[in-house]
Amino acid sequence: MNIRASGYGSVYDSGYSFHRGTEAGVFLIVLAKSRICFGFDGRKAVLPENTLIIYDGSCEVDYAAADSSLVCNWLVFDAEGDSEFFESLELIFNLPLRFADTDFIDELMRNITSEFYSMNSHRLKITDVMLKTLLFKADEQCRPREICQSSTVEPHYNLLVELREKIYRNPQKKWNVDLMAADVSMSRSYFQHVYREVFGVSCMTDVINGKIEKAKEILSETSCTVSQVAAMCGYDNEEHFMRQFKRIVGETPTGYRKKN
Repeated sequence: MNIRASGYGSVYDSGYSFHRGTEAGVFLIVLAKSRICFGFDGRKAVLPENTLIIYDGSCEVDYAAADSSLVCNWLVFDAEGDSEFFESLELIFNLPLRFADTDFIDELMRNITSEFYSMNSHRLKITDVMLKTLLFKADEQCRPREICQSSTVEPHYNLLVELREKIYRNPQKKWNVDLMAADVSMSRSYFQHVYREVFGVSCMTDVINGKIEKAKEILSETSCTVSQVAAMCGYDNEEHFMRQFKRIVGETPTGYRKKN
């Protein structure tokens, strides 16, 4: 692997947009930490924060801030010398990947950027290991590639991406399968099937993930009580919220707040 450039926590205002032309063999990874307007092959969509996109250089792509600014991590690399490893991965290119929790990936990209611009004599070996770890994590999210790119999914892709953004943006809403299926005008069973094919998780798992991500944000940035946080994230029962938070995050809401 050969990293060509890297950036962490880069901020761009709404008047700036990126256009990347074709360049075979050169890849760009973008982790959006705020909402991003993503365009590829004539299609455009506004995607939520924590969206990861891997461009493979085969087509022209555009991305820009969806709101007042865009905050993102980015990485340009080629797979020279590691083609066998790279081809063993089942990565999805030029389409958004959604992660419920990008803390690990964010930290990897921070360390890659820091090490890449350091004077460490072993920086190339260190960044190579970290980049491969990042690609392994993306690979986990991409499987199975054939399903995600199937003709069954394609007609509904943009609608499902928009719905997922609504779910994460409005965790307090009483989301259920019937409500989500109606939002995209699908039958209940068909919606559940296609949603899992596109995102690799069930729709109700995403609802829970959206609640927990919002809870982490509130706990980190406000002094709201745990009871208030639970209510703001759509929980009717504080105890249920605390149990679910600990199961997913690995610690209590209070413990998480103390560390953040």
